Amino acid sequence: MKVLVCGGAGYIGSACSEYLLDHSYEVTVFDSLITGHRKAVDSRAEFIKGDLADRDLIIKVCENGRFDAIMHFAAFSLVGESMRDPSKYFRNNLANGINLADAAVAGRVKTIVFSSTAATFGEPEESPIRETTAQNPINPYGESKLAFEKVLKWYSIIHGVKYAALRYFNAAGASANFGEDHNPETHLIPLILQVAQGKRDKIVIFGDDYVTPDGTCIRDYIHILDLAQAHMLALDAPESGHYNLGTGNGLSVREIVETARRVTGHAIPAEIGSRRSGDPDRLIAGSELARRILGWKPQFENAYDIVSSAWEWIRKNPDGYNDK
Repeated sequence: MKVLVCGGAGYIGSACSEYLLDHSYEVTVFDSLITGHRKAVDSRAEFIKGDLADRDLIIKVCENGRFDAIMHFAAFSLVGESMRDPSKYFRNNLANGINLADAAVAGRVKTIVFSSTAATFGEPEESPIRETTAQNPINPYGESKLAFEKVLKWYSIIHGVKYAALRYFNAAGASANFGEDHNPETHLIPLILQVAQGKRDKIVIFGDDYVTPDGTCIRDYIHILDLAQAHMLALDAPESGHYNLGTGNGLSVREIVETARRVTGHAIPAEIGSRRSGDPDRLIAGSELARRILGWKPQFENAYDIVSSAWEWIRKNPDGYNDK
């Protein structure tokens, strides 16, 4: 089976490409390298440097590639930036996504697996969050992802392109070869581990008065290899659909910090800062459909395994991919 992985030089796309190759899929990575890393492209994959904004190029790639499926990770994903520059997010995440959808039709690609996000739900009124929970995004990033989910629905109805929209919660961890290297870095676990590396003096916890057992926010952390497993399984989904991807096991900020202390052996000083606007007390996924329909079985459902894998990759790659 031939799969085109758009955004395959990014954090999650690189791990998914590796996972597919390990399971005997043929992979072509298409990436602009604007935020991705050439060194994050598995050496077994074919690589095409290109931008989804180049409509003619992506159509040509799909027409010539004879791909069975597309995995789409090529999106901007910084919530704060989307609030400052919504145009950037709607152009890339929606308009360029439409270019890819048209290329799939032109190339007669049968399936699209879309990297969506829990940000489509906004501030949900129920926990755990189910696939049927109302979607009310509170930022352009979440809105752009939800808009492309709707595009895929209509392309499925009109053009017969089957799709799976996979709504991630907090992606974390690393594979043996590929890990997290963002600029700027905004994710909790790599920021904490930068303290253990000596790159930061401390970690700031944004608020300790939430309605949770230890007062800090609770989130659903999911290992990127479990995400990769779900993407591969989604290629064989019986019909188009939407799936939440999370373990259902919420972990607080304090629990993650304490786990990182145990993993690294570093004290990791922590300071309590002000709350961030719009941070809910807890965001936990209900992933019943992924487990029942896709047969998804997460393998890394505890904080220690997730943090340990991230730390091991950082120890091997202390400066990340070092290619920017």
